[in-house]
Amino acid sequence: ITQIKGTSDAHPLLSPNDEWADFEPYPYLIGSTKANEVKPGSFVRQALSRGLEIESKFGVNPYEFGVIGSSDTHVAAGTFLEEKHWGKFPKDGYPKGRNSVPKDGDTWGESHDSADPLGGKPAGYYSASGLAGVWAEANTRDDLFAAMRSRETFGTSGPRMAVRLFAGDFSSPIAGAENAVERAYAEGSPMGSIISGATESPTFLAFALQDPRSAPLQRMQMIKVWSEEGEHQEAVFDIACAGGVAPDAASHRCPDNGARVDLSTCATDPGVSAASFEVEWQDPAFIAGQKTAYYIRVLENPTCRWSTWDAVRNGTPPNPELPALIQERAWSSPIWLK
Repeated sequence: ITQIKGTSDAHPLLSPNDEWADFEPYPYLIGSTKANEVKPGSFVRQALSRGLEIESKFGVNPYEFGVIGSSDTHVAAGTFLEEKHWGKFPKDGYPKGRNSVPKDGDTWGESHDSADPLGGKPAGYYSASGLAGVWAEANTRDDLFAAMRSRETFGTSGPRMAVRLFAGDFSSPIAGAENAVERAYAEGSPMGSIISGATESPTFLAFALQDPRSAPLQRMQMIKVWSEEGEHQEAVFDIACAGGVAPDAASHRCPDNGARVDLSTCATDPGVSAASFEVEWQDPAFIAGQKTAYYIRVLENPTCRWSTWDAVRNGTPPNPELPALIQERAWSSPIWLK
């Protein structure tokens, strides 16, 4: 769902009602300086709804997949930290080679108009990403592959956040219980599962844990995907907010938590933030019999993107063509309701 050549969760042209869809898109064809085209089916959400539509017609869903993140650098090591990003290839291993500081002088004029698909403008859009997470019973080859086959996996954009998702008809409130995970397995189903025959919304139990060496958490969201008359449909619900406040009942959004970034130094003000989330949630728009996929996205507070860190160290303004800030995130594998 994410790697150094961009993120494939969603795109703002295909998910216009998702304020966070514009995250690290890679605008070029791979190995080229030619701009790509944003097409339905090229992103995780459209694939999920397309799989549900295919199943409605032919009885099988070819897109029942789990998600991970990966690095895909070509220098034998992952580059996960924005502050320490060193590029994808040796030739973009320095700031001028990856278009994050001015090529000449100390101010931005014309951007690097490089015809090299491995450096210059294309390299400025590489991400410091990503990591694969696996919920396995033990750190053995057999257990890791069993967990991957069952889709108990998640991806992050670099930080070592952790997310986990269950759904079920729990006998009593479960979030915050000492044995919540044990009960979730006994009474429900983990991410990667398919649940059939639900007549009302199951209770989703969602967990998120901050990387203690990265920024604190701002919000946790449920992404709902379905198909209606052959058309992709989606909805984004904030289900947990920093500070324990409730999302707005109408917009399903958390209030501004006050987190800020000083672009001259990359210093951060965390505002009201969270180290973890654990929440129960039911779909307020559930329709019995509607084939639907649900997955979790958790967002950190904003921080400086790697290109801004390069500019700060160079004593020059950030490249105006590149995002100055980033909200690192993690995604769970889906749960399907049928």
